[in-house]
Amino acid sequence: MATPATTPQPVLDKPLLHYGRRVLDRTAPGTPGNEYRILDVSPLTPHIGAEIGGVDLTRPISAELVTELRLALLEWKVLFFRDQHGFTPEHHVALAAVWGEPEVNPFFPQSGTAGVSRLAKDAMAVGQENIWHSDHSFMAAPAQGSVLRAVEIPPTGGDTQWADMHAAYDNLPTDLKARVEGLTAVHDWVPSWGATMTEDQIAHFRKSLPPVEHPVVVRHPRTGRKLLYVNEPFTTRIVGLSEEENRELLDLLVLQARIPEYQVRFRWQPGSIAIWDNIAVQHYAVSDYYPQRRVMERIAVAGVPLS
Repeated sequence: MATPATTPQPVLDKPLLHYGRRVLDRTAPGTPGNEYRILDVSPLTPHIGAEIGGVDLTRPISAELVTELRLALLEWKVLFFRDQHGFTPEHHVALAAVWGEPEVNPFFPQSGTAGVSRLAKDAMAVGQENIWHSDHSFMAAPAQGSVLRAVEIPPTGGDTQWADMHAAYDNLPTDLKARVEGLTAVHDWVPSWGATMTEDQIAHFRKSLPPVEHPVVVRHPRTGRKLLYVNEPFTTRIVGLSEEENRELLDLLVLQARIPEYQVRFRWQPGSIAIWDNIAVQHYAVSDYYPQRRVMERIAVAGVPLS
């Protein structure tokens, strides 16, 4: 008698590893997609990341364009623009203002324009943003978004990846969702940014940037949709758990951003710009271009406390 066919099982019994379909909803179930009159939207994956055509971001941004840009970012979480040549720091500030006021990262070098951070990497300054993270999660009101433009790119390498943290939450096993619901986690910059500082420097920044707590499961401030809000460099522990429980659970949760089905990858070109929803996604700057030079400029958009 023939043996009934069975579903193949992974060798390692880990929630991170499973075969087959994952839940990859672009928006909350039952939410219709948007229609756009100005934007030409070309998806890079079914649920995260779209290239936007039909827009010259060096021209004044109309009220109708503002509305469509906001809708598109909520829908796709990351927007990419090509061939925005002649895009100046003043254009950069105007584009970021579509979503709000600039929020300065105190650890980033600043450019000559208020709110614009300049990230220059070469043989003397190696890229160290190659870890999955959410910008400014160590702040009480983390940045709601970021606008990044390519100033100088290497001939090869230097891509950036983004991971959809709505998908990361949606695909947690039911028992794990129940386990993390209502938990809060501590976010702190000292283990990462403080690693190269003196004790006096840490004490100086600590005055204005103490450890903060955010829910492990956050409802998006604009859509109300649930997402997983922990990341490797800044989330240090989950409140109320033992050290052993912390290590086991936090290790499992931060690994969710590494699942390829949740991700989109962007190859930078001259004149490229990326805008992302910093609450809904994490990102990873691929540091494979050393010792070539890569220069980017970024504005983070001020956020609100998370719940």
